[in-house]
Amino acid sequence: MFFSTCKVSQVEQSGLRRCCWVTKLLAANRLFHARNASGPSAPGVLTVTVYCLIAEVLAVSAFAASGTGTRAPGQANDSQAHVPVSAPTPNAAAIFDTGVPPRPETQIDRIVLDQLQRMGIAPANLCSDAVFIRRVYLDAIGTLPTADEVKQFMLDKRPDKRRLLIDRLLERDEFADYWAMKWCDLLRVKAEFPINLWPNAAQAYHRWVRSALRQNMPYDRFARDLLTASGSNFRVPQVNFYRAMQDRSPEGVARAVALTFMGVRAEKWPANSLKGMAAFFSQLGYKTTGEWKEEIVYWNPAATNAQLAGVLPDGTRVEFNGERDPRELFADWLVNPQNPWFTRNIVNRVWSWLFGRGVVHEPDDIRPDNPPVNPALLVYLEHELIGANYDLKHIYRLILNSHIYQLSSLSRTNAAVAGANFAFYPVRRLDAEVIIDALNQITGATDQYISPVPEPFTVLPEAVRAIALPDASITSPTLELFGRPPRDTGVESERNNRLTAAQRLYLLNSSAIQRKLEQSRLIRSLANADVPLPDAVTTLYLTILSRYPTETELRTVQAYADSGATRTQTILDVAWALINSAEFIYRH
Repeated sequence: MFFSTCKVSQVEQSGLRRCCWVTKLLAANRLFHARNASGPSAPGVLTVTVYCLIAEVLAVSAFAASGTGTRAPGQANDSQAHVPVSAPTPNAAAIFDTGVPPRPETQIDRIVLDQLQRMGIAPANLCSDAVFIRRVYLDAIGTLPTADEVKQFMLDKRPDKRRLLIDRLLERDEFADYWAMKWCDLLRVKAEFPINLWPNAAQAYHRWVRSALRQNMPYDRFARDLLTASGSNFRVPQVNFYRAMQDRSPEGVARAVALTFMGVRAEKWPANSLKGMAAFFSQLGYKTTGEWKEEIVYWNPAATNAQLAGVLPDGTRVEFNGERDPRELFADWLVNPQNPWFTRNIVNRVWSWLFGRGVVHEPDDIRPDNPPVNPALLVYLEHELIGANYDLKHIYRLILNSHIYQLSSLSRTNAAVAGANFAFYPVRRLDAEVIIDALNQITGATDQYISPVPEPFTVLPEAVRAIALPDASITSPTLELFGRPPRDTGVESERNNRLTAAQRLYLLNSSAIQRKLEQSRLIRSLANADVPLPDAVTTLYLTILSRYPTETELRTVQAYADSGATRTQTILDVAWALINSAEFIYRH
């Protein structure tokens, strides 16, 4: 797929221009290393042949180039902008697209496809098996599949192998790790300023969240436990919900509750509405003990600012009789299946987490003048969650098994509203934690995560994965570089998944990445193994991109090796090129 012979769309051309830039920068980087490194393990200088390899890898996934393509009216050019590709090249289509159109296999499919048909928008074809296994691993458990897992899935001839894979992933420990990470973003799990939970409390809180997800605690119970808990921040971790906010006034608590469990920005409400909801938290008390940094959260009906009645967001007035904690009264209303906010918020969030945008977008800004793009879809998901007794895994299964989720990223339309109506799978950069874990999984390396404030409970073993970090204060420069959220506000947009020049330069020029590759057991074994070069390259592709290389890619690598590059140079250069490809850095 050389530049002189490609016939590509405008979007792909923009991506290919980026590919040329990345290729030249990578070549200069490798030349620098070749001139300054010593010893047989130093990476070699890339020749024009390897330029073509990198160009091909990047061009095949040129749809992932950020900042191009069409957006729905009003969609910001932000980290969640989705880039469709039309008129894909044959090689790209063969890798990413089955050529088979979606069928209305599930109710989700029927609802979405019916709306697309009414709008005259052609949905993308179904994605290939190679794309699906990588996508569902990254979306469901935040982890790359291993080469063996990819091979086993590709060899599986059972017609329901995708469904079986989804069921296995939802039971893996990484599912709890990854979604605890997401929930701790919303719940502001952070030991240091400005949340100031204290490390012991932050880690206890994270353990409780992860355990709830691992045990598949019903979501209504999960919310009720957080809203009604009383006790020590060390011994009753749920009470940290009321400590993990910058404003602990009744109004500040009400805003945090509304954002987390209703998906609304209560600061936009009329003052009387916010005050009415805040009354339910006016009897909330905090007190210290003799233990260092311990704090008790409790119901204090004698509080000086305690209110005698509150007004629910639906306008219902509730009198407080002193016999029950007003937080319990609010929780009763919130988790009631008839509540118009509670169920809608969480199913919309789950959809947003899997698709990059909600049925209502942004997912934490639900309001009358921000309607859902597909109201029937949202209603269906609400009813399913209620019918499943708030089993969130049921919603994950419904979405992941749908043909809509399994669409290719290669769009078959230029309609500006196609992405907002889920006509193709949206291309998005990987989360910071997922990128670092993927690099470490590929190379067998580890990273050191530390807190800027060296306190007890902040020193973690090096084997801890980034998606399993319990506290936003425990971090690394690389996590910060790739946009890990600070967990200061609980707003979804705190996470920045925009690909920047600094991130590209890190992947291209970082000595840390170079060391990880050079010291990788996999790279060394492939460089020294007495196996044919095509087999070694195939292992690299399965490990890094979760797919088999094309014949053209194998010929390109062989031509580079035949030009005089050593086996070690060839393996290192191919691995470096793949890690720097858009196909690796984006979920597609």
